Amino acid sequence: MSTLGDPDITDLILDEHEEFRRQFVALWNLRRAGEGKAIAVWQPLADLLEVHASAEEEIFYPVLLKRGSDDASAETDDAIRDHNEIRDAIRAAAGTDPGGRAWWEAVLACRKANDAHLAEEERDVIPDFREHSDQELRDQLGVRWVAFHVDHRGARSVSGDELDPVEYVAEHL
Repeated sequence: MSTLGDPDITDLILDEHEEFRRQFVALWNLRRAGEGKAIAVWQPLADLLEVHASAEEEIFYPVLLKRGSDDASAETDDAIRDHNEIRDAIRAAAGTDPGGRAWWEAVLACRKANDAHLAEEERDVIPDFREHSDQELRDQLGVRWVAFHVDHRGARSVSGDELDPVEYVAEHL
């Protein structure tokens, strides 16, 4: 975080990654606790996953495409594909009986897709972004990130629609 107190977008993204990991563990520990408890953890997690993906797509990745390394286009394309896979799993869970076998399979698919996405961002994307952006920009984007989360708490006014990765990259280059 910046010494001025503004939130660095990369720190905020990484903080949410840790929250996702904690929440998936908490959810997995509820497999035998009953449907109600699992849903109480799942729905806020699913909402945060969507808000996170939407915030990255609106705030983070357009800047990476303009400032990142030569790999930024491929990294962004891959991230959008990952977001779509996570959204697919969230929709699959929503289309089943909560707490049932198919629901848990969809939740596990979401966790696996999310885990792979987080690892790629942490290994490749965040370092690329940090290398090609200064602290002032990261702080400005962090302020936008926080405002986006406030405006879309509980996945309010986010579509959850999949994006075409090729179109997204072309539009934001």
